[in-house]
Amino acid sequence: MRIVTFSALSALSLALAACGSESSGTIEGENGERGEYTIDQSTGETKATIRTDEGTATLRSGADVEVDLPAGFTAYPGATIVSNTVVNQAQGSGSMLFFETDDPPADVIAFYKRQAEAAGVDIQLDATINGGAMIGGENPDGLTFSVNANPGEERTSAQLIVGNKGE
Repeated sequence: MRIVTFSALSALSLALAACGSESSGTIEGENGERGEYTIDQSTGETKATIRTDEGTATLRSGADVEVDLPAGFTAYPGATIVSNTVVNQAQGSGSMLFFETDDPPADVIAFYKRQAEAAGVDIQLDATINGGAMIGGENPDGLTFSVNANPGEERTSAQLIVGNKGE
């Protein structure tokens, strides 16, 4: 299981939360991965544990999950956290933070670009499309980073993904 599993686990958490009716169960992946999940019906928080031959990965996802970003990265000031997903596994850890702010996308991008550059991230993607913006890259130690910010009717919606390779 690689850090890329973060996306699969995050998608799983969204799918499980959408089910709403079952508060726990087991899952099996296409490659034989097995796991358990629970959904807190009062908060919507999803917890999952996936076991493979390569190790165990855990996931917590929901609006009230404590933000746990790598050193040097912080939640956007004054933002409303819509959802936070934290994944830990032997091959690394990562966070995916969805948030909204009254600030324009360019301000969100500038804020995280400063943090990424301070962490030694080589910005390899820098794009502006239809009023939205996205940057991404990685540093020599294996930290990967991306942020995407888009204007909405009333607020900017943004997604931050930051992950580290395991030791």
